[in-house]
Amino acid sequence: MLKKIGGLGVLVILVAVPLLAIVWQTIFNSEVGMAQDIGIQEPPLTECDYSSVPQTVIDDAVELAGELIGKGQENIQNFTDQLVAMYTEVKDLDVIIIFNSGGMGWNLTNESPGWSSILDGITSQLESQGYNSMVLNYRRTSSGMTGCLKEFYEAATRYPNKAKDLAWRVEFLTDQLPNLRIIVAGESTGTVISDKTMDILKDKVQVYSIQTGTPFWHKPTVQDRTLLMNSNGKGVDTFSYGNIPAMVWATVKGWFGLTSPNDNPGNILSWLKAPGHDYSWQYPGVCAEVVDFLDRNFGKKEL
Repeated sequence: MLKKIGGLGVLVILVAVPLLAIVWQTIFNSEVGMAQDIGIQEPPLTECDYSSVPQTVIDDAVELAGELIGKGQENIQNFTDQLVAMYTEVKDLDVIIIFNSGGMGWNLTNESPGWSSILDGITSQLESQGYNSMVLNYRRTSSGMTGCLKEFYEAATRYPNKAKDLAWRVEFLTDQLPNLRIIVAGESTGTVISDKTMDILKDKVQVYSIQTGTPFWHKPTVQDRTLLMNSNGKGVDTFSYGNIPAMVWATVKGWFGLTSPNDNPGNILSWLKAPGHDYSWQYPGVCAEVVDFLDRNFGKKEL
């Protein structure tokens, strides 16, 4: 058999088998809840005093960590600490907004300037309606090649593990804090995990979602409590509608300095333009839609 394969074939097999094994382990060993840089990364969740937390909350956190992580005492403890710290951070609030960034999913809000302004607008609007709120940034991807590979796999399969991780974190809070309302927010590729999370939590009436710029390859199952914007009010989002020729033409114009001030801005990579894929509070179409959504679903806080 080996003679038929030849020396080169044997060498290829010797290299390919361990390489495939590494890829298999990388993709199918979920990083969810297991790394320090996965989960709520903003604001930093400090270590909390367990003695100040009800025992029922701790017990539920330990049980959930065991179900989601499966094994590994250190990983279970890490995830339990995240849940308890998150509970401690938000227990006195009316509303929290959990933000999912676009791209690879590891950006913080200051690295998403358009959505940073939208988050400021949401918290300001909620304050005007009588609610105290906070923004939490959900970092779904660890750094490095391993994190990238797992993110590509999760995105290609519509986030079976990462959506479950986020949904269970949200459900933990709604179970412990029945008066807390949660907005799962997302931009661009972050809308996919937001949408899948809302699908898991479709019966949780405390949970809402605000999303902008869905990728054209994802067909969302928008719930009644979801606001999805694929236009900033200035023009349609070419990335959301899959208008590849318009994206290519805008990119080429940018290379040759032919971009007009009247062009609808937007991009999905630093070098690939996507007219209309640009969302911030400055756009009346965005601001008005969000204010209307919050007014309809939250109203004025009852004293």
